[in-house]
Amino acid sequence: MKIDRIEYDGISHGANVTRDSAPKPRPVFRLRRMDSVVYDTQGAQDAQDDLSGSGQVIAAPTRALATEAVHAGREDLAALGLHAAPIDLSTTYPSYDSRGEAARIDAFAADGAEPEGPPVYARLGNPTVARFETALARLEGTQSAVAFASGMAALSAVLLVRNAMGLRHVVAVRPLYGCSDHLLTAGLLGSEVTWVDPAGIADALRPDTGLVMVESPANPTLAELDLRAVAHSCGSVPLLADNTFATPVLQRPAEHGARLVLHSATKYLGGHGDVMAGVVACDEEFARKLRQVRFATGGVLHPLAGYLLLRGLSTLPVRVRAASSNAAELARRLAGDPRVARVHYPRVGGAMIAFEVHGDPHDVIAGVRLITPAVSLGSVDSLIQHPASISHRIVPTADRQDAGVSDRLLRLSVGLEDVDDLWSDLDTALGSRGGE
Repeated sequence: MKIDRIEYDGISHGANVTRDSAPKPRPVFRLRRMDSVVYDTQGAQDAQDDLSGSGQVIAAPTRALATEAVHAGREDLAALGLHAAPIDLSTTYPSYDSRGEAARIDAFAADGAEPEGPPVYARLGNPTVARFETALARLEGTQSAVAFASGMAALSAVLLVRNAMGLRHVVAVRPLYGCSDHLLTAGLLGSEVTWVDPAGIADALRPDTGLVMVESPANPTLAELDLRAVAHSCGSVPLLADNTFATPVLQRPAEHGARLVLHSATKYLGGHGDVMAGVVACDEEFARKLRQVRFATGGVLHPLAGYLLLRGLSTLPVRVRAASSNAAELARRLAGDPRVARVHYPRVGGAMIAFEVHGDPHDVIAGVRLITPAVSLGSVDSLIQHPASISHRIVPTADRQDAGVSDRLLRLSVGLEDVDDLWSDLDTALGSRGGE
């Protein structure tokens, strides 16, 4: 059998790219030095109109990504006499200058810029959360990042920003995470969505189109998109790329023209299954609008979650590299197993595998003992789930299947356990080898 490395050909919804699955040496994942992409702040319209990654976008020299993961957002600690970042749990902050505080609140209401001076109120911003936002923006190569209480809260804020401008139409490519799909399809926030193949993005744009949304690698099929080609098709409409699966370790969508980079930070950024959060990395102009929506709607991130995420970023490159090595090896073994009909593993790499079985996928879920049968992904331990039953159950059946999410598809989030132990568990759960 072959491993399907699903990749769209250019921007078409073309045939899968495959490779033979003959045994080969275990892959070694190395981290490259990554330069930061910074939007030129001269002219807000420039930032919106030039979304291709050229023109006003400039590269700023940085340290290696692995170094930034450890140090970004913490540069001031030594001067404060601290080694670990502090957790600020305050909900409000004293101020004896009420006139000055009123002026700062007015300024925030006018343009969404982070208030200068000491904090005012937790819904306006929190110092611990701000450290995480600074670090994530550095890793994604954007000017800013705005954190929220969940990934869905982050996506909702983006839609509300565009809706407030009268730009309610969204063009999107399936598959997306099931709840993202539902939020768009149901029009819960007043949005209208047009679902297209990548090649149809340009033709689907309308005067009221406020956003193009894609996910690459996609949840759960791991289909990949040529983000630069997609960004070109968007013209002046902002491209939002969900980068949850790849993380900035494997790709940085802003370098390919995405104006907005979305993460369910609950997954790899936190990395330990103990924090729920979302974040949007973007230019400062859009970040200001997101902060205003966050303040008005209350979808703020708790400071303890901000602390855990900042700590999680420190080990993100190491975790992604190790889990990706495990995943590539498991994909190779699954591809050679007669009980498995198809294996999906993305060309960009990563720690996610999707595979289809000849037998009953629910038996596999019931049969694992080391791997946890649970929704979510990106933790240090391995998780497996049946998308048609859980993460994508909310998507209409026909739409789900048209997007490649078959009833026999399983999604495996590979963790940091020993790969032989993981394979032993999968081998047992897959059942007898006595035929298909």
